[in-house]
Amino acid sequence: MPQTKHLKDRIFQINDDVVFNDIAIELFHFQFENNPVYRTFIQGLSKNPMEISHYRDIPFLPIGFFKSHRVISGDYQPEIIFSSSGTTGLSTSKHHIKDQNLYVESFKKAFDIFFGTPEEYVILALLPSYLKRDGSSLVFMVDALIKMSGQNKSGFYLHEYKALHALLMRLKSNSKKVILFGVSFALLDLADQFPIDFPDLIIIETGGMKGRRKEMVREELHQILKKGFGVDKIYSEYGMTELLSQAYSKGEGLFTSPPWMKVLIRDTNDPFSILSAGKTGGINVIDLANIYSCSFIATQDLGKIHKDGRFEVLGRFDSSDVRGCNLLVI
Repeated sequence: MPQTKHLKDRIFQINDDVVFNDIAIELFHFQFENNPVYRTFIQGLSKNPMEISHYRDIPFLPIGFFKSHRVISGDYQPEIIFSSSGTTGLSTSKHHIKDQNLYVESFKKAFDIFFGTPEEYVILALLPSYLKRDGSSLVFMVDALIKMSGQNKSGFYLHEYKALHALLMRLKSNSKKVILFGVSFALLDLADQFPIDFPDLIIIETGGMKGRRKEMVREELHQILKKGFGVDKIYSEYGMTELLSQAYSKGEGLFTSPPWMKVLIRDTNDPFSILSAGKTGGINVIDLANIYSCSFIATQDLGKIHKDGRFEVLGRFDSSDVRGCNLLVI
């Protein structure tokens, strides 16, 4: 059994596919031994863990288990429990977090990779639907980044579009570097009611119409937002309750994962078959930061990987249960 502290020290230092594979296999064996839900799932597939030597062959746990079971590796009382927003009347996913500092380290290092340090920015958040409930991993992350920025103008906004617009105007005139995290419907409302020409503004949409507006494809959403904010591209974040890591897109809806996270595409007709680049299928995620839950998750998202390693999200298997985070259906 690997020492989990040893794993924690290593996952954020991954620099090539060989090291990623070594840690993934090590973590797979740890979770097989210490996660009853995952072990039972693998045994039900009649898989012999000792015969698995590459991450592409590791069984991926269907994400729905986070709704119906307590998916933990080990025996611990969680420091915090993240929960999905779900839809009225439907069960929600729960992610039992043993060590919230592991999540902080994961999203901070990913932010550093894609954007630089939080201290370089005024960080604003327009996440009304998330602020109104408890247990949002997105709110936890953005709140921490806001505090890390050390800027007194950083902060959350609920529906104060006029005040947010006024602040953006002041920040634009002061030549401040600004990031605005926003849920899709609120960004559309802001762009519609208070358009602004702010070419240097970084907008990170986190998905989610949640019945507030008609669903639209990402290209249509981004085109409207680019016009409303006067920017030439819209950034996106791909993350979810069941993960401790995020991928980011710097435009065109093409996402890049941090070195300790990897996306594979499975055949929709044969879930144990991994597809090559350019083919559409179900998104499987390896998140090595999920040390104490499950690092190998078969999501309900559809997507494809491009030859350069970036991936795109094309929709969902079941649009009746739309995740409240990071998804637009087509």
